[in-house]
Amino acid sequence: MVEDVEINRLFWHSRRGMLELDVLLVPFTKEVYATLDKVDRDLYVRLLECEDQDMFGWFMERSESEDPELQRMVRKILDRVQPK
Repeated sequence: MVEDVEINRLFWHSRRGMLELDVLLVPFTKEVYATLDKVDRDLYVRLLECEDQDMFGWFMERSESEDPELQRMVRKILDRVQPK
């Protein structure tokens, strides 16, 4: 079980300096993070340690992370919001 303190900490860490990132990361933290397995929760925390400009490029699909695991998490977040 994921602790409320952990979710709250990640909620604030998910709030970035760019609205485009906020609208992806904040709802993901609130609605999905607690359902992830430990590996993906750790991966999400790693993603939040990345620079905003890098993440912006990844989420806007202008570039990809050199780390395939981070790119997998980006894809997981995008798949949640993009129509199929």
